[in-house]
Amino acid sequence: MFFFFLTSGLFLGWTLGANDAANVFGSAVGSKMIRFKQAAIIASIFVILGAVLQGAGGSHTLGKLGSIDALGGAFTVALAAGLVVFWMTKSKLPVSTTQAVVGSIIGWNFFTGSPTDINSLVKIVTTWIAGPILGGIFAVLLYLLLGFFLRKGKIHILLQDAYTKYALIVVGAFGAYSLGANNIANVVGVFVPSAPNVILDFKLFTLNGTQILFLLGGIAIALGIITYSKRVMMTVGNSIMKLSSETALIVVFSHSLVLFIFSSQSLSNLFVQIGLPPIPLVPVSSSQVIVGSIMGIALLKGGRNLDYGILGKIAIGWVSTPVIAGLMSFLSLFFMTNVFNLTVTQKQTDFIVKEQVNIPTTVENNSKIITGVSAPEIPQETIDLYQFALIASIVILFILALYLLWLNRKLRIHIKQNDYNEQILKYNEQQASLEFDLKITNNQNARLEAAVKTKKKAQKRIALDIIQKNEVLNRLKTEIDLIKEKPEDEIKHSDLNSLKFLIIDQLNLKKERESLYNYVKELNRSFYKNLEKRYPNLTEKEKRLCALLRLSLSSKEIASILGISFKSVEVNRYRLRKKMNLKKKENLSNIINTL
Repeated sequence: MFFFFLTSGLFLGWTLGANDAANVFGSAVGSKMIRFKQAAIIASIFVILGAVLQGAGGSHTLGKLGSIDALGGAFTVALAAGLVVFWMTKSKLPVSTTQAVVGSIIGWNFFTGSPTDINSLVKIVTTWIAGPILGGIFAVLLYLLLGFFLRKGKIHILLQDAYTKYALIVVGAFGAYSLGANNIANVVGVFVPSAPNVILDFKLFTLNGTQILFLLGGIAIALGIITYSKRVMMTVGNSIMKLSSETALIVVFSHSLVLFIFSSQSLSNLFVQIGLPPIPLVPVSSSQVIVGSIMGIALLKGGRNLDYGILGKIAIGWVSTPVIAGLMSFLSLFFMTNVFNLTVTQKQTDFIVKEQVNIPTTVENNSKIITGVSAPEIPQETIDLYQFALIASIVILFILALYLLWLNRKLRIHIKQNDYNEQILKYNEQQASLEFDLKITNNQNARLEAAVKTKKKAQKRIALDIIQKNEVLNRLKTEIDLIKEKPEDEIKHSDLNSLKFLIIDQLNLKKERESLYNYVKELNRSFYKNLEKRYPNLTEKEKRLCALLRLSLSSKEIASILGISFKSVEVNRYRLRKKMNLKKKENLSNIINTL
């Protein structure tokens, strides 16, 4: 029966491992100095050792805060705290398990009417403030000390990385040991008053009932580390502030020191022997200490690299955790008492609903409860069987809930993977389609460029044909002028004059020119549109001159085409530049080619 009730504590241990392992190795994993699997194995081994060898100190303080005197109450309190921590962990927030447990215990105190030990509460709450501050102070001092040694030692960077990696493993192991020693009270502390009075003899060592509880709790923490701690490790390790390997080492070491100090009975006794106040042995919030250590170093560097959004979410989690856990514990106790008739305390409480006047009103074991009215006689065997059935039902429902959560998570991962694969497939299809369209477009552009080059060549060829014809005709005109100088009896002047007039008429080349202008205008429609849009005041002749300049023709060639002198072309070019408001440094042909 005891182990059935202990399942909620083991669930709480699992959530603690899933959440608080980030405080031990999150910085090292986040800085990529240690692989997650390696960190999980080391943390699991040493957290169990810390829980068994040095876990008794914090349990005593929690026992003072609220002495839960029934297994049903311990089961419900641990379950409420575990559910709160699991929800916070699923939200990727490094919540304080200590706060969840303390809130649940206070919820039990309210439900049962038990007094809350103010001194113990103040002592615990003080550590919630002192822990982060002390972690920050240790981190700053260790950071300065490490920086001093690195400057003096002048160690090669490769050796420095190797030393840092091994140091992270050693310090992480120490941190896991301190976590188990300090926080095992959160996991099974409420079950210590009900621990079985047994001793297991392993020849080399023996374990009493409380140590067996700590061993089981340590194993539960280890399972949480292995199965579910990676998410929060990345939040602590990389989201609050980007950490170098040396900074990660300092953060883990300062955090481990704080946890070890608040769980060491020997160190507390040493303080008493030298005349100092004893160190309070309380479960410290490891999440708060690790964040305090990171903030200490960040503030030392000026606070520029801190992600205040993440810090704000963590702070909200810290404030809300004990309140939510207390309410969850209170409501769960009410439900367990009045629905499942589970005994959550050996004391009388006004929160138990009384059905009719024939219900007993004095609690005495399981068959006599409440003063005033006698209870109907129920056989003890029937009661035991009924309670066993209730407890078994709760455990089965609890296991079923865990299975459903695991199945839901697996299904979500499967859906995300399918969505990811579909997105990759869609992306590849889109990429292939874009590449195919780009190939087609490039081919079309290549064909268009080839066509444009061909048409430009055709335009230039027509222009050159005109030039060549002009040159031939000019030579003919010159020859005829020479013939005219000869005696008249040798040449018929009328024939020669007719020939001359015909040649002069052909020199005008109106048809060729008009054909060239139309051809150029047809192939350069966009050019003419841009030209008219930018320079609307140009005449038709000036537009034709621009078209000829676009063919990269010289002034002499343009003069031959237009049938005018070279000087006239230069004058027309000057007037065109003036009309287009061009400066001296601007090239007329370049400007025209950009249109």
